[in-house]
Amino acid sequence: MKNLLLPLLFSVFVLYPGLDRAIAQTAPEEILLRDFRPVSIYKIPVTEVSKARYPVIDVHSHPYAGSLAAVDQWVRNMDSVNVERTVILTYSVGERLDSLMAVYGRYPDRFEVWCGLDLANHQEPGFTQRAVAELERCKEIGGKGIGEMSDKGWGLRSGTVTGHGMHLDDPLLQPVLKRAGELGLPINIHVADPIWMYMPMDSTNDGMMNAFKWRLDNRPDIVGHSGMIDILERAVSRNPETTFIAVHFANLSYDLERLAAMLDKYPNLYADISARYAETATIPRFMRDFYIRYQDRLLYGTDMGYNPGMYRTTFRILETADEHFYAHDMFSYHWALNGFDLPDEVLRKIYRDNALKLFESLRSQ
Repeated sequence: MKNLLLPLLFSVFVLYPGLDRAIAQTAPEEILLRDFRPVSIYKIPVTEVSKARYPVIDVHSHPYAGSLAAVDQWVRNMDSVNVERTVILTYSVGERLDSLMAVYGRYPDRFEVWCGLDLANHQEPGFTQRAVAELERCKEIGGKGIGEMSDKGWGLRSGTVTGHGMHLDDPLLQPVLKRAGELGLPINIHVADPIWMYMPMDSTNDGMMNAFKWRLDNRPDIVGHSGMIDILERAVSRNPETTFIAVHFANLSYDLERLAAMLDKYPNLYADISARYAETATIPRFMRDFYIRYQDRLLYGTDMGYNPGMYRTTFRILETADEHFYAHDMFSYHWALNGFDLPDEVLRKIYRDNALKLFESLRSQ
């Protein structure tokens, strides 16, 4: 193996001198997995996608901009890549929500603000009433939805507030979820994490390069991956008048048929595609078919900041037939990416039309 690796590494580092020189001079047997940065050697088409083919609504972003000037720059970046509107998932309530409303409210046609859920003191009397009251206040001050709520197995989290032991199907939450539906506020929910985080951190773990940082295999006290999907399904089924957006393909990139079964069964369930481009761009033919099958239920999102290059990488994956390329500045898996070459009709729906149709129907209630 050493004899095979040495010429390969020599050719890669000579041909691509921009690679880190310290790593380039490391002996092959001493290269660490975290430093693995392969460069494609294939002489194949490379498509530059400077802006999305159709206008975009990004349904999954966060208050990344740390100043008013940064918000202004964000808008310029959106203009440069054809992003029409961005949903800011604040996970916030109370004064922080109000302050973010003021910041992003400077561009009411470009940003919409979604509130968090008040999970504080969820074990004390009056929790449900307090949470509902804050939802109603959110709606009154211009909030358009709820999110991002997150549960990786030990309980729901909304921003810095964690409801340890409370999951989306908790009876205490049902009046809150029901009221959200009555108010026309969709619920953005993150359940579980990619399956590799739950698998043993050993030589058989396909995604260990990224999984190790977010590992959950060493948490026997939490609900496992499959159990978290069960929780999501119970909540969705019990609240048919409330719209749920399961972020990151419900973290079912590895088993999309399970997501498909839920999408088929529950018309109030949607999925966003944010931050799972690397997890799906390894299986381009299957993914293309999945996008076409569920072209009316998938929503474009990023969840990765607001750099123009980030947006352009997502567009390249969705729009082109490019093969075997890397985006090491965005993704830390070891594998190469491939484009889906989605049909125009599908792109239009996922980029903008699905979100527009969903939001307009909810807000006309």
